[in-house]
Amino acid sequence: MSANITPSQSRPPHGEDGPGLSAHVGTVEEPAGQNRRSEPHYHTQRESVLVIDFGSQYSRLIARRVREANVYCELIEHTAEWDEVRHLNPKGVILSGGPASVYETGAPLAPSWVFDRDLPVLGICYGMQALVHQLGGQVEPSGKREFGHAILQQRGSDHPIFEGLSQSFPVWMSHGDRIVEQPSGFAAVAHTENSPIAATSNERNVIGIQFHPEVVHTPDGTRILENFVHSICGCGRNWNPSNFIEDAVDDIRSQVGDGKVICALSGGVDSAVAACLIHRAVGDQLTCIFVNNGFMRLEEPERIIDTFRRNMNVNIVHVDASDEFVDALSEVIDPEDKRRTVGEQFIKVFDREAARLGQVDFLAQGTLYPDVIESQTPGDNVSAKIKSHHNVGGLPEEMKLELVEPLRYLFKDEVRMVGLELGLAEEMVYRQPFPGPGLAIRVMGAVTREKLDTLRAADWIVMDEIKANGLYRDLWQSFAVLTDTMSVGVVGDFRAYGYVVAVRAVTSEEAMTADWARLPHDVLGRISSRIVNEVPSVSRVVYDITSKPPGTIEWE
Repeated sequence: MSANITPSQSRPPHGEDGPGLSAHVGTVEEPAGQNRRSEPHYHTQRESVLVIDFGSQYSRLIARRVREANVYCELIEHTAEWDEVRHLNPKGVILSGGPASVYETGAPLAPSWVFDRDLPVLGICYGMQALVHQLGGQVEPSGKREFGHAILQQRGSDHPIFEGLSQSFPVWMSHGDRIVEQPSGFAAVAHTENSPIAATSNERNVIGIQFHPEVVHTPDGTRILENFVHSICGCGRNWNPSNFIEDAVDDIRSQVGDGKVICALSGGVDSAVAACLIHRAVGDQLTCIFVNNGFMRLEEPERIIDTFRRNMNVNIVHVDASDEFVDALSEVIDPEDKRRTVGEQFIKVFDREAARLGQVDFLAQGTLYPDVIESQTPGDNVSAKIKSHHNVGGLPEEMKLELVEPLRYLFKDEVRMVGLELGLAEEMVYRQPFPGPGLAIRVMGAVTREKLDTLRAADWIVMDEIKANGLYRDLWQSFAVLTDTMSVGVVGDFRAYGYVVAVRAVTSEEAMTADWARLPHDVLGRISSRIVNEVPSVSRVVYDITSKPPGTIEWE
């Protein structure tokens, strides 16, 4: 899934990059018994399709593909009860892939309501094996594993899941088990060379497919998922920015009432869209607080304030707390501790500013769906926690504000579409994401003012060259990292001993997966040359070619 990056036109001018992730709250455990977060609800006339997550690396991608078909979709745990999801008005269920084998002790299975409610069901890979196993069929290890490309052959051409497709087409396989006996009432509707039962179905619209339609390696996969959600589940195309805005504004008004809201305004698209939605809902009841935490990029605080005052007619309070934040991290090295410390400092600032504003009841955040998913802690669910996100962790006990999170179930591209629908300027909407803890997690090891200044200078050069070559909008993120490694170099006729700077540029759709960007060599060359010549304390530049997974986008 790699991509070659070549220059393109109509990119933002130099210097208008800003932070992306907004919400800044602590990542300490939320006190038991306190209900500080009000979950956004989606009106019952809005139907949905649910994805039961069995731990596949592609589960999030399934949800994205369904939403791209203009149908609302959420990932839920395989332990979820019907009463927990009925408010979503599900019209169908998708069972994801996963790393387990259904015949193993303790393997995750679908809850009974999935089959008892007479809903259409689509099992993908492990999900297919789970439904076969649970409905009385038999699954065994396969003598021939199937990983990669295969050709699917339909048996007949009238099954609605394959409507509009050729009799045979390429698919992407990834499995080591096979179905040896189908449940009563099921019949195979497709096969591959190594899978006699590559797709199966019964008359109640319970369907299993052994391949992955959600990945780009299955070219017709999008059509298959559209057939499921529209033709089989009967869902309309109700999930779009206009409908979301209408629902979100109603939800915010219902939650906030006549209360006062403060919003953590970072300068990125998430906080901008969250603030715009809340302002549309409650007007002057909202005050935005922009905090300079000392971990921003060169000249960024000034650009952010100027941009928001030009584009958003909301109350903005500017707080310079950079000394507090930098001092708090003076002896912190562990990445998770950095994130927690930054979050705790923000809480202190918010509490202090809220007290100055008088009675404040709510804290608004730009939390996104990937933040929520990646921050889940392991439990009965089968997906492991990747890292803490500053805007998803619970609030400390002394924090009395209730959270307003109107974007909590949106992916980044959906946030951008909502932002454009709200009328926000493109320079706001298409800013690359920037982590809440900022440069604190792009400085490896202890954070000092000297290191921050070095990184700012190097990062400015990276962004300047990326924009000068028309690459900004083609990349999900592009930035510099100041490593904790020193390297020998030569400056003039003298030996130099300076920092190693790593350059990172990735392509992605939603940050759940990412690939390293194939930047033109001449662009990389200019970035490297400028950094070692213009930043005195740097002696070497390297380029990070790690994809996600196995790496993460940020280094910490």
